[in-house]
Amino acid sequence: MRFRRRRAAMPAALGGFDGFARSIDVTKLDEAQFVRLIETLDMLGKAGTGIELSALRTETFVGIIAMASAAQLDALMEHTDLRGVVLNEIFARMSKHLHSERAAGLDAVLHWRFTGGCENGGYDRYQTVIADGRCTSGIVQDRDPRATVTLAPTDFLRVSTGITAAPLLFLRGRIKVKGDIPFAAGFVNYFDIPRPEEP
Repeated sequence: MRFRRRRAAMPAALGGFDGFARSIDVTKLDEAQFVRLIETLDMLGKAGTGIELSALRTETFVGIIAMASAAQLDALMEHTDLRGVVLNEIFARMSKHLHSERAAGLDAVLHWRFTGGCENGGYDRYQTVIADGRCTSGIVQDRDPRATVTLAPTDFLRVSTGITAAPLLFLRGRIKVKGDIPFAAGFVNYFDIPRPEEP
């Protein structure tokens, strides 16, 4: 008798993966363990297993960021490879959660500079363009920005997932803006980022 490989179970496993990820209490992990958790998810994704960060629902992904301590997120952003993986994941999800009504008619470019990077001047740089009802982001900065925002990547994770309010970080001097300050301060309002789900 010949046994078939059970590939048909994969879609159910993905739903189970989301539930599994929500059940992880990251508050019980130290910084190194938290980094290993994200590193494992990234490794499984690169191996083509279907278990990867991008397979998580945004509510689950935001929940992981929300539960993580500043020290855990700092350790994650200090990891040379995972820093880009997580930042790219945030930008990809921003594109999916653009609020089309709020962004209607908007044609704007925002440049990001994340401190502690390895690019020119010690920054990692990204560009976000909202135009024609779409949002695109990437590392190529080929358009003049309406504003340039400089902040620590950990603060970006918290603001972009709705965990921390951008105006609060402005007041504390943790976000610096060159250009249109009101536009930059309200930029997160162009998106409907889902709130974390309870485990």
